[in-house]
Amino acid sequence: MVAGQVPDDSSEQELDALWRATQDRLRASVPDSTYRIWLEPLEAIGSEGDTLYLTAPEGIRTWAERRYCSLIAEALAEGDSPLRRVVFTDERPEPGQGTDAGVELNPNYTFDRFVIGPGNRLAHGAALAVAEAPSEAYNPLFLHGPPGLGKTHLLAAIANYLGANAPGLSVRYATAESFTNEFVAALRGAGPEAFKLRYRDLDVLLIDDVQFLEGKQKTEEEFFHTFNALYESGSQLVLSADRLPSELSTLASRLRDRFEWGLTVAVEPPNLTTRLTVLRRLVQEAGVEIADAGALTELANRIDANVRQLHGALTRVLAHASLMARPLSSELIAEVIPRARSAQATPVEEIQQRVAERFGISRAELIGTSRAATPLRARQVAIFLTRELTDLSLPEIGRLYGGRDHSTVLNSLRRVETGIGQDPEFSQRVDELRTAIHNPAGGDA
Repeated sequence: MVAGQVPDDSSEQELDALWRATQDRLRASVPDSTYRIWLEPLEAIGSEGDTLYLTAPEGIRTWAERRYCSLIAEALAEGDSPLRRVVFTDERPEPGQGTDAGVELNPNYTFDRFVIGPGNRLAHGAALAVAEAPSEAYNPLFLHGPPGLGKTHLLAAIANYLGANAPGLSVRYATAESFTNEFVAALRGAGPEAFKLRYRDLDVLLIDDVQFLEGKQKTEEEFFHTFNALYESGSQLVLSADRLPSELSTLASRLRDRFEWGLTVAVEPPNLTTRLTVLRRLVQEAGVEIADAGALTELANRIDANVRQLHGALTRVLAHASLMARPLSSELIAEVIPRARSAQATPVEEIQQRVAERFGISRAELIGTSRAATPLRARQVAIFLTRELTDLSLPEIGRLYGGRDHSTVLNSLRRVETGIGQDPEFSQRVDELRTAIHNPAGGDA
């Protein structure tokens, strides 16, 4: 399948009817909890030949592909469908008219679904003001904070709001990484003119993770001119990063200055009340029954870093509950999720040594340059635990892991977070390491 395309040679109505019938057969073949958690969220988005293309939220998609692909194919065959093969993809149908998404826009990222708390109230208000009146409220709007706190949700919410309520506006959402990749591809291809038209002839441009531009001189130069062209034409710019503009030390000073022309807002970690609200919503949407009243409070107390980790932890608990046929209870949460601990005094050397021993490599290999699978995975886990158990910034962590830049650190965090949400065995391994680091006298994990 060509990237960016979802083939579809059947009508939308026929495809919907076929998938509904297939879901009915799937519902009858698995326990209710399994269906609600892993199969009901799947969405049929196209077909080609004998192949059905499905998608779902990332944490569910990977697990469903691994565990239920053959089951879905069997359900298709039972219905005498011409489709016999199942392929999972992260592509979705293109957003509504007027929205030009450089990367996938999650339709669930809306203002209504954003849980507001003390740490994000100002960011939410500013984003909503921009969506309701582009170029009239704050321009540019710059959101900053650690990963997993909702910056991407707010940027996508702006794009989704405008797509639904202002279809006449041209809106584009992209990550700085996709901006870079498109620009490099344009330079290697027919030239940058089409790229410039795609990014400079817009009413609203939203760029996520602008720290990714650091150290990329040609891309910085192009983004500088893109920013100027849009700003001078009165277009709205919304940007996000893991740090304040002034802390993007290797980014060109003229870009840092422009990022501060409008409103700069921090997105901070959610408090207990906000975390509980998020969990209640997720559990309600999953249709899962809770065995005891204190279960969600127990989970909220154990995960206090960010919403993404909270969601991943709940997915992990639900997976254990489904696989072991156990209710969602405080007892199960205590077994699966370690209690959140403040580890400001945990030395990085201890984390590195513990992880290296667990993966059977030396500490020198862990912080070295090897890209072999074991050292690479060990390094990602060590970086993740260093971020979780210390107060170090991403650049500081990078320097302690062989002088790596913050984008590499950020990539490691995302890979481990994804692995924790999708793979119970990997999640358990990380949990054991966390426990071993907190309790060194207890022996190896």
